[in-house]
Amino acid sequence: MKEQDKERTYEDIINLPHHVSAVHPPMPLSDRAAQFAPFAALTGYGEVIKETARQTDRKPELTEDEKQALDYKLQMAVSLPGEKPVVTVTYFVPDGKKAGGSYHRIRGKIRKTDTDSGKLIMENGEQIELDLVVDIHIGST
Repeated sequence: MKEQDKERTYEDIINLPHHVSAVHPPMPLSDRAAQFAPFAALTGYGEVIKETARQTDRKPELTEDEKQALDYKLQMAVSLPGEKPVVTVTYFVPDGKKAGGSYHRIRGKIRKTDTDSGKLIMENGEQIELDLVVDIHIGST
């Protein structure tokens, strides 16, 4: 079909206004998109994409000097005479689904360090693995 023939075919309707029903209200865009959802070829694929895109941090590798400084801070926090000081402990939590994890902070007082199980036990009962502790800050801030 030639270009001129194509234009003549739709000549009578090409400049008409878009039809809007007087009886039916227009469908919201979200509903229009949802009507195609049952045709999703791969169910669960969206969740896989979200999980893949989720960012994780790498597990820290502390040097021997950093480990010694951390051990010193821990000994200071536990062995200070009188009431135990408030500390802020930054530690790494491995991700259960993929490589890496995230950093968490907890503020409170240390009840004790259990070297047999390798855990730092806070007064609120939370237990943190000593190998995952990245920093300890002694003080109120």
